[in-house]
Formats: sequence, structure tokens, C-alpha cells
Amino acid sequence: MRLRALLDTPGLGLRLLGGEDELDRAVRGVMTTDLKDPGRYLTGGELVLTGLLWRHGPADSERFVRILTDAGAAALGAGEAELAGIPDDLVEACARHRLPLFAVDESVAFASITEHVVRQVSGERAGDLAAVVDRHRRMMTAGPAGGGPDVVLELLGSDLDLRAWVLSPAGRPIAGPEGAGPDLPPEVRTRLAAEHLAALRAGRRAPHRVTAGGTTYSLFPVRAAVRADRPGQGPRERRETAAAGPALSDWLLAVEADAAEWPEARLDLVHGVTQLVAVERERRDAGRAVRRRLAQELLELVQAGAAPGEIAARLRVAAPVLLPGLEAAPDWQVVVARVEWQGAEDRAEGGRLAQALLEELLVDPSADGPEPSDRLAVAHSGEEAVALVPLPPAGEDTARAGSAEGAAGAREHHPAGLSAESLLAAVREPLAAGLGDEGRVTLGVSAPVHSAEGLRGALEEARHARRVAAARTGAVCAAGHQELASHVLLLPFVPDDVRRAFTARLLDPLREYDGRHRAELIPTLEAFLEADGSWTRCAARLHLHVNTLRYRVGRIEQLTGRDLSRLEDKLDFFLALRMS
Repeated sequence: MRLRALLDTPGLGLRLLGGEDELDRAVRGVMTTDLKDPGRYLTGGELVLTGLLWRHGPADSERFVRILTDAGAAALGAGEAELAGIPDDLVEACARHRLPLFAVDESVAFASITEHVVRQVSGERAGDLAAVVDRHRRMMTAGPAGGGPDVVLELLGSDLDLRAWVLSPAGRPIAGPEGAGPDLPPEVRTRLAAEHLAALRAGRRAPHRVTAGGTTYSLFPVRAAVRADRPGQGPRERRETAAAGPALSDWLLAVEADAAEWPEARLDLVHGVTQLVAVERERRDAGRAVRRRLAQELLELVQAGAAPGEIAARLRVAAPVLLPGLEAAPDWQVVVARVEWQGAEDRAEGGRLAQALLEELLVDPSADGPEPSDRLAVAHSGEEAVALVPLPPAGEDTARAGSAEGAAGAREHHPAGLSAESLLAAVREPLAAGLGDEGRVTLGVSAPVHSAEGLRGALEEARHARRVAAARTGAVCAAGHQELASHVLLLPFVPDDVRRAFTARLLDPLREYDGRHRAELIPTLEAFLEADGSWTRCAARLHLHVNTLRYRVGRIEQLTGRDLSRLEDKLDFFLALRMS
């Protein structure tokens, strides 16, 4: 479809503001967005429709148009409803970048333009299958009353005999075909998500073919397309290849079929379905805008050291938004996350990615269903994201307002608080597969707090816990507030050269002796400390005579010059073993 034909279509309410010489461009799709940077979701040839909510000044227009041009967009359609006209700076920016610009009359819905473009493009690609796409689009643009992505997947089943599911990057079900047989088991969803992210990390083109539970699935990224760096690639060759880091927050479409056997028309159709599902993702992201703004305001207040009264006022505003209908003031828990991967040039991008990832991980930590609860607010600051999670109040016995004793009780005994391990239990495998050796996800979880006075401490606690997690090995690590009350808090922050010198002085003589004589002094030392210095318990655990154990401990003391009857020397050995 050409832009000229789109402009000449009656009833679409399009008025050309610039780019008359470019009207022979082909339109391959349509995208509706108010994101400041939609570039990573464009594959080339799209008509981009926007309500201009991203624009706060002339500089924003230049940046937005440059992003669209670099991504290969065919044209820009700007709605007149929000600003009662199209700003001159946007017209000038489009002229500089040779991007055709249309004004969309406020009486025309973007959905009407979307329907028309999809119908025309589908007709060119798939003949009779265009009717299927058109029905999908009508369902999606109807909003929640139309059934959302679940209806799209049901139509895939009824019209093309394809069972399909939309999954989060961690394998949480977003949508599925109701009444079309059993749902995907959790272990299958986890496997599909892991294989999908691993394929993206390896740079393989979609669809990705995976066999799980004896069934073959084809996996298609949803909103994961990025521009290819290789010259000469067209839209088809460069579509759906993505870096694993940015893809960690994107959905995927899992189809129960082997797409390797499909004709090109059907592949194009399913790729179009992923764009339809992306409409729902945009809608949900827009619904999170208020919660994100609340979280950002609270984070800035807490970091600036604002008075507790000012923070408490913002909490009172946030509570009914996140937990509507709750009569008592909720307790709060803080989760801090950081995402790092090789090749990331914009450090702030890690914070935005961590924000999106936390929203997916925390959308409903206690349920395994497709409907999101979104009872949280997530902000990002620099490289990290901060989630403010409301909890039902723990009760007057354990959370008395204004009482230090009550606050401590809530922190230790709150029944509904998130734990670091439970948070990652179901998502560790897919996230680790997606990151491989190229990146890391680290999270820290605070204890619940009852009042504004405790929020700053909860933030610091979550950040300390995340640093503890970052000191561990592995692509996906988390730590909770419980671990901050022990030596575990101190060990990760000991400089590497100090750690090496300390452990070498105490343990190297034992390692060398074990290497020469196979005396097992190191295992004996570990068992002796675990038995709290009890000769009989340690000997029983090692299946040794007590005299043999005494000989080995004596040899340890002789080689190191330490006395294992002294608390100080026991503690030194304990720390050395933990740091080795």
C-alpha cells in the first residue's frame, strides 16, 4: 500500500502537512504510540500514529522524528485532539528529515486508520487470510470489551487451527485460547521462555522452534524487533532479531506448530498478529503511567531526604490507586533491581529495562493467571529500578503507627511480605538463559514497613540487599533483608586483594598439606566448625575416631599457628572458608 492511496482514502481524516515528494513510499504496517522512543519496536515501513503526549517542547519533536527516520518509518500521523493543532516545530522537524507528516482529524479514531491499513496490507500478503487479520484487528481495537489478546488467539484457533499463547519473558501466561484444551504446564512455559531468550541472545531469526513435553512450538517475539546493523537488509530479513538484554521485558507468542513448514503468507500473518498483541501491551503500559508517576515522585522525595510528613502525604495518594477499597493504610515493601549486559551504551537504558522487568515479575507474585493485578508502582533512577509494593496491613499488634517497636514487628513478622527466593523461583531459568554470560539481573528485597518514616530505611535496605546479591555468582541473583543481619552483609564488600591475602594466610598451608598427603584437613576444619567445636559430633559426622580427629585438628593448628579452642581463631577460619 502506498502513502498516496492512504491520503486519497475518504473517511480517514488525513491532511498532508509535508512530504508530498515521498508519497510513493510503501506502508507495511501501522503502530500507535506515545512513547518517547518507539524506535526499538519498529521494523521499517510503518505508519506511526501518535497523540503527541510525548511532546513537552520543540526539542522533543526533533528527537522523536529522528528516531522514526532512523527506524525506517514510512510516515507520521499526528492527532489534533490533544494539542488542538500540530505544532510548527514538528512540521519543521519532519521536513528536515523528509518524513511525510499527516494531521489526523480529531473526529477520526486511530483504530479506524489501523483497520484500513491492516486490511490493505493483509490483502496484498495473504489473499483470503486478510479477513482473519481484519477480524483480529476489530477485536483488539474494541478495547477490553472486545476481549483483548485472548480473542485474537481464539480466532487463530478457529480460523487457522493454531493454538497459541502470549507469555511474559519469564513464562507467566498473559493470554491463551480459552476452551481449546489444557493450558500450558508451568514447566513448559518456563522452558519456552528460556529457549526464546536464549535464541534472541544467540541472534537467531524468529520464529524459534522448540520441542517441549513432546510438542513442537514456534516462538515469535512481541515488540522485540530492532533495526539491523547489517547493510542491505530489508524489513523481512531484519525483523524479529533482538538483543537479549532489551528483550528481557518483552512478551512472546508461542504457537503450537512447526513454522518451518509454513508458507511465507502464513508467517507474515502471524508476525502481524504479534503487532496486534502489541496493542494490548501498549494499553497496559499506558495504564501503568499513573502508578509510575507516583513511584517516581515518592522515590525523588525519599532520596532527597524529604520530611516524613511530606512522604506520608504522597503515600496516602498512592494507596487508593494501588489497593482500591482498602480501609486501613497499607504496609510497604521495596524491591530494587538492576539489569546489566554487555554492549549496553546507555546506562539509563538498564534502569528502564529493570523497571519493565520488575513490572512483569511483580505483576501478581501470588497468582499464576493471565490477569494482571498491577498492585505496585515502579520507578527508575539511573541504572536501577525501584518497586514500591503495597501490602495489606500486618495488624496493630505488629505494626503500630509511630511506634519503633511496632515497625520492627512488622518488618520481622509481616505475613504477606515478598521474599527474595520466592520472587525468583519461577523465573530464574528463563532469565538466566536469556542473559547467558553477557549480562546479569540482581534484586534486593526490603522488609515490610508501616509508615513513611520507615520508607527511606527500606530503600537503603533493599539497595544493600541487591549489593549482596551482586557479589554472588550467577546471571540471576537476589537477596533479602534477612541476610543483612549477619556476616553475609560484610563479606561482599571486602576488597578482593584483602580477601585473597586473608584466605591465603590461613588456608594455603592446609591446601598444600592436603595436596601432598591427602589428609583432608580442609574438610575436617569445615566439619569441626559446623559442629561448633564438638569433638564427638564432628567425629561422628566424619566417621572418625575422636583421637584421629584430635590429630587432624592438632595438625591444622600446627600448620597455621592458630588455636581452635579460641573464639577469635574459630571466627577467622570461618570467614576464610566463606570467602574462599
